[in-house]
Amino acid sequence: MINQYKYTILVVLCLLGTSCKKSFLEQPPEASLTGANYWNTESDIKQGVNGAYRSLRDLGLFSYWVFAEMRADNTTFQYNAPQRGQENREFVDQFLVISTNTLIQDFWGQTYTGIARCNDVLGNESRITMSDQSRNQAVGEVKLLRAFHYFNLVRQFGGVPLRLTTVSAPEQAGSQGRATAEAVYQQIISDLSDAATKLPASYGAADKGRVTSGTANALLGEVYLTRKDYASALTALRKVTGYSLMSTYASIFVPANKNNAESIFEIQYLGSDPGLSSNFMYQFAPFDSGTSVTNDPGFNLSFNAGWNTPSTDLIAAYETGDQRKISSLSEGYTLNGVFRPVPYITKYNQGFVQAGQTNVNFPIIRYADVMLEIAECLNEQGFAAGGEAFSLLNAVRARAGLAPKTAGNANPALDVSGQQAFRNAIAQERKVELAFENHRWYDLVRTGAAVEVMNAHGAREVAKAPAQFPAGSYVVTANKLLLPIPEREITLDKLTQNPL
Repeated sequence: MINQYKYTILVVLCLLGTSCKKSFLEQPPEASLTGANYWNTESDIKQGVNGAYRSLRDLGLFSYWVFAEMRADNTTFQYNAPQRGQENREFVDQFLVISTNTLIQDFWGQTYTGIARCNDVLGNESRITMSDQSRNQAVGEVKLLRAFHYFNLVRQFGGVPLRLTTVSAPEQAGSQGRATAEAVYQQIISDLSDAATKLPASYGAADKGRVTSGTANALLGEVYLTRKDYASALTALRKVTGYSLMSTYASIFVPANKNNAESIFEIQYLGSDPGLSSNFMYQFAPFDSGTSVTNDPGFNLSFNAGWNTPSTDLIAAYETGDQRKISSLSEGYTLNGVFRPVPYITKYNQGFVQAGQTNVNFPIIRYADVMLEIAECLNEQGFAAGGEAFSLLNAVRARAGLAPKTAGNANPALDVSGQQAFRNAIAQERKVELAFENHRWYDLVRTGAAVEVMNAHGAREVAKAPAQFPAGSYVVTANKLLLPIPEREITLDKLTQNPL
């Protein structure tokens, strides 16, 4: 929003300064300061970088999963007949969202707030004395975060305003209009390429969770994959080294295993602080499940629960014996001795620290994701029966307790003979391996499957309870693959609207 680009910057301050004994996670926000008075020391730059990370926490609690998972066929919502005050969320799932929907404005505004925080660091670091190593790390971190924000924007809205400088006066608040999608992608690639050369490969314990050169290359690989530049994607993805699969799928998401060997990029939350904690299990629990799902007697579920509900499509996608299913979802819960068949996500149901506060991080990129992307790139460059692409695919399947897929397999369900069959196998594996991690919508769009898959999914959803769905629900066209530009931005920043 334009108001977010006036003279102030928002930075994150620590409770206890910048002591090396404190993780960067344990630095909640305390104040907003004017840019003219703030940027004086290396410590100020570090705090500015921490402020840029804070934007991820805000977006991760809601916007990311609403627009990247619930909008896809993996999840839907639990219809709440008595409470009809959250239709704006339902409209996202039903493809009825319009430009005045407040959720779109929030997503846009929070994302540009994150970009502004990155720009503030980049606009002030050059005049502060600090070591080359510290400067490179700070610049690399915020360039990667800025690229991540723009990657989300361009995939959801198409071309968007490119804001690349800090704002110090009201007249600088307006944008130059919507850049082309191509220009946005070029900026993303430039930022990530630079970040990959500046960021370290790893950190000490106090800084675990910060983005690394591996994060930059993994994200760059996904950008190239989205653009169908498979050669460049493969080059970037092969630079993602030093990671490995966890031995079991369930262990990935346990709070004690945050930032584990498989983790490349995850949003950091701290359950002991109300300003830094996560709350996914409460939002994803059935709204009428009492405490039977959360086991938290100090927190009452309300209309903010019952979202991102596993769909029947996803439940049916798991093969018999797939160990990922029980770690990812439950098909219902028992209340007062009665089983209720209302599905919910279990992946983030890892207990609570205090009433309403959980200590669960949100995964953005895991090594399994990178392995499947490498396999996809190899297949797009040419199908090879029994080649490396199969080895990568089957390594992910093996951890899930599943038999390998091979070319010419006597079992039709495991036979992958040809390039298109391998594409289907990768899509299937990503659907269940990365379920509820905000990849499904983007995978559908980049592979060209979104319109067909979502219309079919919608028809099945409506058939279950026709009276619950407004007219026009799930009528998905190519134009609806992009969200409308928020009406407020159309008016204040004079932006053009996407085709409806």
